[in-house]
Amino acid sequence: FGTKGVRIDSGVETGSKISPFYDSMIAKVIVHGRNRIEAIRKMRRVLSELVIDGIDTNQELQYLILHESDYVKGNFDTSFIEKHLDELVNER
Repeated sequence: FGTKGVRIDSGVETGSKISPFYDSMIAKVIVHGRNRIEAIRKMRRVLSELVIDGIDTNQELQYLILHESDYVKGNFDTSFIEKHLDELVNER
């Protein structure tokens, strides 16, 4: 993703073999924007274009969270997932 303000850190690349005992964080996606909304838009785009095959990920859930109005407004705390998980999963 050669886009300014986007960085992906991972030790996994095309053709890598991932053991069933892999660390659940196989990659870290970092975005930076002039403000929160710009950063959210960049992350939405990255998550919509990022392709990870061969293993289950939470990429779709992260994408849905970035469209949840309370999250976008900054109205969240550590119970956000617990409060919104059912509606997020049902959006699929």
